[in-house]
Amino acid sequence: MVVRFQILGPVRAWRDGAEVKLGPPKRRALFALLLAQSGQPVPLHAILDALWGPEPPATAVNVVHRHVGALRRLLEPDLPSGTASRRLVRDAGGYRVEVEPDELDLLRFRALRTRAQQVALHGDRARATGFLVEALGMWRGPTASGIAPEVRAHPVFAAVDNEHLIAVKEAAGYAPAAGAVLTERVLVTLRQAAAHHPLDEVLQARLIEVLAATGHQAEALEVYQGVRARIADELGLDPGPELREAQHKVLDGTAVVRPAPQDPVPVLDGVPADAAGPAADAPGGAELLRPAQLPRDLAAFSGRRAELELSRMLPSGPAEPAQAVVISGMAGVGKTTLAVHWAHRIADRFPDGQLYLDLRGFHLTGAAMGTAEALRALLDAFGTPVGRIPAGLEAQAAFYRSLLAGRRVLVVLDNARDSEQVRPLLPSAPGCLAVVTSRHQLQGLVAAEGARSFTLDLLGDGDAVELLALRLGAERVAREPTAAAEIVALCGRLPLALAIVSARAALNPGFPLSAIAEELRESHGSLDAFTGEVPLGDARCVFSWSYHALSPEAARLFRLLAVHPGPDWSVAAAASLSARRPGQTRALLAELVRAHLLFENVPGRFSCHGLLRAYATELAGEHDAPAEAAAACARLLDHYLHSAHAADAALAPHRERIALRRPAPHTLPERFTDRRAAAEWLDAERSVLLAVIEHDGRHGDGAHSWRLAVLVELYLDRGGRWQEQRTAQTTATTAAQRQGDVLGQAHAHRALGFALGRLERWESAREHLLRALQLFGEVGEPCGQARVHRYWAFLSNRHGWHADALRHYALAGDLYRSGGHLNGEASVHNEVGWTYMLLGEYDKAVEECRRSLVIHQETGDRNGEAAAWDSLGCAYHRLHRHEEALDCFRRALRMYREIRDAYLEADTLVHISDTHLAASAATAAADALRQALSILDGMGHPDAEGVRRKLRDIELNPVVPRVRV
Repeated sequence: MVVRFQILGPVRAWRDGAEVKLGPPKRRALFALLLAQSGQPVPLHAILDALWGPEPPATAVNVVHRHVGALRRLLEPDLPSGTASRRLVRDAGGYRVEVEPDELDLLRFRALRTRAQQVALHGDRARATGFLVEALGMWRGPTASGIAPEVRAHPVFAAVDNEHLIAVKEAAGYAPAAGAVLTERVLVTLRQAAAHHPLDEVLQARLIEVLAATGHQAEALEVYQGVRARIADELGLDPGPELREAQHKVLDGTAVVRPAPQDPVPVLDGVPADAAGPAADAPGGAELLRPAQLPRDLAAFSGRRAELELSRMLPSGPAEPAQAVVISGMAGVGKTTLAVHWAHRIADRFPDGQLYLDLRGFHLTGAAMGTAEALRALLDAFGTPVGRIPAGLEAQAAFYRSLLAGRRVLVVLDNARDSEQVRPLLPSAPGCLAVVTSRHQLQGLVAAEGARSFTLDLLGDGDAVELLALRLGAERVAREPTAAAEIVALCGRLPLALAIVSARAALNPGFPLSAIAEELRESHGSLDAFTGEVPLGDARCVFSWSYHALSPEAARLFRLLAVHPGPDWSVAAAASLSARRPGQTRALLAELVRAHLLFENVPGRFSCHGLLRAYATELAGEHDAPAEAAAACARLLDHYLHSAHAADAALAPHRERIALRRPAPHTLPERFTDRRAAAEWLDAERSVLLAVIEHDGRHGDGAHSWRLAVLVELYLDRGGRWQEQRTAQTTATTAAQRQGDVLGQAHAHRALGFALGRLERWESAREHLLRALQLFGEVGEPCGQARVHRYWAFLSNRHGWHADALRHYALAGDLYRSGGHLNGEASVHNEVGWTYMLLGEYDKAVEECRRSLVIHQETGDRNGEAAAWDSLGCAYHRLHRHEEALDCFRRALRMYREIRDAYLEADTLVHISDTHLAASAATAAADALRQALSILDGMGHPDAEGVRRKLRDIELNPVVPRVRV
């Protein structure tokens, strides 16, 4: 039996060429810990500490034993019961994993490094470079990527990561003597490592030298200037001797690539074909997941034999160009079912992941998934940190293509609206495949992208009867072949209609099929969308048959749900829509799910197929008075508006916000007991809220659109979702203008201006902020004007225009005073203090932050008081008064935890780390960063990546003379 193990990247194992599924996260983490220390016993207490921290649960020892047993069975399936394992050995009060040198990539990597060092000692740097290139090619990402971050933070994994860094430096040192080809290969890895370790002067010096040696002198000098500025800004230091020497080599022209030897030793593959895969780093060095997003395959899949022969279209190898296949056809014909079934059959040919995305192209309300949301979903599927994702759409699309480079990935893009929606999402990397489904033929993809296309027809008679047999049982169908054939004909051989009829029949096994056929005949009618020159059958009668089986209350709810603009909804939203109690509504939703008229995608969230939404819309027009539909829509919009208001108030209770009129009668908005619940609600409803903003802005009167956009502004901004913010606020601006609401226009221009500033579109941001100032002045809203000036000042500070920032803060302070808004005035003092810190005037910063602190304490604003303590701590840090700084930070940290502001808690922990590091307490600094990283990773916040880099730098170089907050 041949086994191979991988730890230089995701933890994986193969047995006789087939990958072994290692099981749940704790088991994978345990195996990674043992592999990283292969051949050495790992004590049980060390395992417990690594997997659970200092306080493992009482059951932890038993859990470890169970995982060890499971790993033994996976790795040695033929091991007789009671026989000692030769792979996982009990040793010294713990466990030891035994592997051969050629079975574990880490050992092969080390062996190649050793060979490189040996030949380098004999002067053969070209061969040494070849061995190191092969060794570095084994890395698929950071050591044991994919296991829990708190486990991967263990020093044993950091030590292995450091071996990679050392090997990169060694390869860079040898490369100029290895010839142009090997040097260019080293340069690729060197660039990645340098981006990952921006303050490592030796590594940056090696990059500068290799760039110059390969003819990139201008870029080499740019790198030097960038590193020099970064070190001065972040550490307050001048470049060290390695960097200065590298600069001199560039200027003197002494960094050159020497010709390679005539007969270089060939670089061996080193990685088995079945274990090979692309590097698991996103552009910039982020750890990646290997997505497996395909929906569940249907057991009752029938027919489509000709279409399944599409496997012949697959790329035959990793070097083949990327391909796209478009499956088009009418609604309900089974495009998604076929795409998912086929994707499952070929998934093993795409070892680097399978992506699935519902583009909502034919959503009844027109709320199709935008390019920004789609790209973000695809990048999120790989676990890409938010901070690594560029702001612009074009940059995001390029980032996505770069991420797929060198990978074999299957991408299923379901329910596409048109070619333009799909085009930015297509993979371009060789060996990748995109499967696209749409009701349109997407001729643009065929013409411009060379996509293969076919139209999916109705099921054949035989396949349709087979589908009934699979769902109802072959014996039941065989007893009534004539009735089965009639059902197929009455359903028009439409798979969706057949599925609904089958579900009804399966729930009533005593019904003869002839009775079902008779009911279908009696309820004859047709959905207009399915009427053609050749009658296709009557899908509407199928839907009506399920509909008429509902209770009156469930039928009413089904009709009302047609007005919902979002992709899904909660029980609370459905309760407001129907003006019923949540408990009663939950029971009605469950009835609709049982009837296959709704789907419960995740517990408590429901959605509806597009055809069924269309049917519900027709029913509502036939059975419900326009006034009732309008009242239901008003309740739904008020539900989301007032729920968002409550969430915003929970997140920032003392922040000025818009006033709302009372919600429509029988509306039941959400209420939140703490910030965490509010943030979780916003996370779950984000797509819905954006759809409501868009729908009301385009099809309603716009009153809810701009107000809702204002209320989600803080949430979208703190989450780094600036493209979504831009889209929402653009819609809100148009809606408020159409309504003639000057106050709404002012709020929307202010929020849009700030979002554009975040996206570095300064001139456009300035125009919108200036317009917001004028409009707030027209309606006599000094506090609104004050917030515009604060936004303007914030953006000015980002551009280094600190004097301009102080001018705007002065205007904001005056406006808050004129409006009697003490908390706003106090916040301005705090932000002025921060600006003085940026100017290096630390005594003034202390004075302003103390003014802010006093006012916030007097008004009882815990958020503001915590922010003031944090800023005051930063000022003391800059003054090297470290103990006073830590005291302020601890006060801020305690308050943020009391008010459950997780983001600002993490921000303060980073400041605590900086001060500990400045006081030469590297261990305490690293502990604070780990806490901050855990919070930010849980939020998916863009700041997480910067904290991760700081933590890595401390672990690699714990003695850092100066740190600026």
